Amino acid sequence: MHTQSISQLAQSLRSGAFSSVELTRHYLQRIQAHQALNAYITVTEAQALEAAAVADQRLADGTATLLTGIPIAQKDIFCTLGVKTSCGSKMLDNFIAPYNATVVDNFNQAGAVSLGKLNMDEFAMGSSNETSFYGVVRNPWNPDTVPGGSSGGSAVAVAAGLAVAATGTDTGGSIRQPAALCGITGLKPTYGRVSRYGMIAYASSLDQGGPMARSAEDAAVLLQVMAGFDGKDSTSADLPVPDYLAALNQPLSGLKIGLPKEFFGEGLDSGVAEVIMAAVAEYRNLGAQVIEVSMPNLNLAIPAYYVIACAESSANLSRYDGVRFGHRCANPQDLTDLYTRSRGEGFGKEVKRRILMGTYALSAGYYDAYYLKAQKVRRLISQDFQQALAQVDVIMSPVTPTTAFGIGEKLADPIAMYLADIYTIAINLAGVPAMSIPAGLSGGLPVGLQLIGNHFSEARLLNIAHQYQQVTDWHTLTPPGFA
Repeated sequence: MHTQSISQLAQSLRSGAFSSVELTRHYLQRIQAHQALNAYITVTEAQALEAAAVADQRLADGTATLLTGIPIAQKDIFCTLGVKTSCGSKMLDNFIAPYNATVVDNFNQAGAVSLGKLNMDEFAMGSSNETSFYGVVRNPWNPDTVPGGSSGGSAVAVAAGLAVAATGTDTGGSIRQPAALCGITGLKPTYGRVSRYGMIAYASSLDQGGPMARSAEDAAVLLQVMAGFDGKDSTSADLPVPDYLAALNQPLSGLKIGLPKEFFGEGLDSGVAEVIMAAVAEYRNLGAQVIEVSMPNLNLAIPAYYVIACAESSANLSRYDGVRFGHRCANPQDLTDLYTRSRGEGFGKEVKRRILMGTYALSAGYYDAYYLKAQKVRRLISQDFQQALAQVDVIMSPVTPTTAFGIGEKLADPIAMYLADIYTIAINLAGVPAMSIPAGLSGGLPVGLQLIGNHFSEARLLNIAHQYQQVTDWHTLTPPGFA
């Protein structure tokens, strides 16, 4: 069951080959059997079986959608009514969400079954899923390597068959990077396409929720439910949502692909480069034309991103003060002691580092030198994308400079860790959509191909990904021992 697509599972549910309750039990058993991967923070078994029983009734009375009865899981950054929503942090270890995120509500209305909440880097700050209060998540392709972050639990759950699909969030690559390292499909939509209401904030001008699934077709099914205007989110785009499934089968003849020369220089592993160029050659066979483009300001993306993201996180995380909710220190002596000890005990090392960097960048005397300058660089990077995408239909690049690296390998060197996102961060600064699709293996580990499009071109990106997946089978591969 766990190797079938959403449409195949939906057909089986409708034909009575098995029930949603049986399908849900199957996934719950797999989660139990593979606990060593540490993909889940919370498994909501009772709620899942109850939702599956309701889904079976909807299937019987003819009111089901394509997702009715399909077991998925939510990244533990989306508030879920009555369920612990921790954001991977000790700070929220005791927080039971009093409402649903819009994304969660949308899936509930579609009849999807939620298996639980998935592990993640603390407050989405990390590139390896090693900063979680609940421990390291392990890559099923090699348990000694990282799955990527911050949506590492989501990527592992899909890759290992512990959920049909999952939600993720992407602030600087946190959907695409783990999707690439775990060999699945992940899409970061245009900023504003998916509601951020009920999604715990890291950097508000960069955060965006999106789908993580085995294939572009499955991602299209998820995005159809996730996307749309939400009056509860002031940054939500009030635009119609296309039929993503209907757009999948358009031919690629005449497609113009841009290859940015800045993405293929020093630092890119030769094995990864070989896989990417083989994927581009496959697109040529499908009728695409390849053009070299230049994006001269990309080398400024990482410093600009970390100034902006850390500044926004400094402001967003100031609400965790031990007063209203979250971790509270024992026996505070006064208000200052309450604040300092609650935050000192509740936040992990990487979160503290980013809060300190952000507070420094926003402080008197440094705002103009750092934060304002970073915002100007952000505009230049956005212009680079606009100019490149005026020449081509899609930009293609690696997602990561290497395959999955070893657990603990980069923890002592934050700069080396930040450089793992070198090919993904600029996309968030520009606010454009991008996705990662499996393109091959290097040294037995997955490599992801990045597709970058113009604002609100998700339908076209899904189409370009789907056509590639019709002539290749990389997206169907499962990690050894998880078939």
